[in-house]
Amino acid sequence: MPVWLLLAVALGMIVFSAIKILNEYERGVVFRLGRLVATRGPGLIILIPGVEKMQKVSLRLVTLDVPPQDIITRDNVSVKVNAVVYFRVMTPEKAIVEVENYLYATSQLAQTTLRSICGEAELDDLLAEREKLNMKLQELLDRQTDPWGIKVTNVEIKHIDLPDEMKRAMAKQAEAERERRAKIIHATGEFEASAKLAEAANVMSNPVSLQLRYLQTLTEVATEKNSTTIFPLPIDLIRPFLETAAKKPAE
Repeated sequence: MPVWLLLAVALGMIVFSAIKILNEYERGVVFRLGRLVATRGPGLIILIPGVEKMQKVSLRLVTLDVPPQDIITRDNVSVKVNAVVYFRVMTPEKAIVEVENYLYATSQLAQTTLRSICGEAELDDLLAEREKLNMKLQELLDRQTDPWGIKVTNVEIKHIDLPDEMKRAMAKQAEAERERRAKIIHATGEFEASAKLAEAANVMSNPVSLQLRYLQTLTEVATEKNSTTIFPLPIDLIRPFLETAAKKPAE
């Protein structure tokens, strides 16, 4: 093979290795003889072969799944909790220089922080106040990853796995709570009904009202039953008529 062809191939390889293309969401951290020079991109990047070296960093939002962690809550309940962390690189040169592997470091930090924060809470708070725990986790992670040039935008607790005996105990507790509410509602209804009956009894204590109610009851019975009904006639019902008849001769 001719020498000029070998030189042309070698020159082509050098030029090819010197030209880099970065996407819109990528940045290149350039080192010259081991020293940080600048952060370049996006677009066409030309490096000095053998002198400059570049490491790519993505600026897109990263979704990090935190595996389930064995946690003992403040009230001594053993649970498993997993979460998801959303973060992005804000300063590429810090993410490369300050930490060896920012993805691995953020994952390990998220696991230890999740165990620490959830271990300080009781089980009821862990189940009912998940939003507060999410905010606390986000603030703590963001503060610890800030020297790495990383911004933690959100942390969400995905699932809390309870022991079977705890699930049965919580089911019994929920059933007892529903029964308690049902009894309270029933007792409240009985109380209101008795109050209304007492008011009705006060109204019906008037003889005239009692007689009218008696006649109304007879009317309802006669309407429902198409047969002959024999009923006693209270003397109080006809006493006003008898008294009226007794007064007429005297007049």
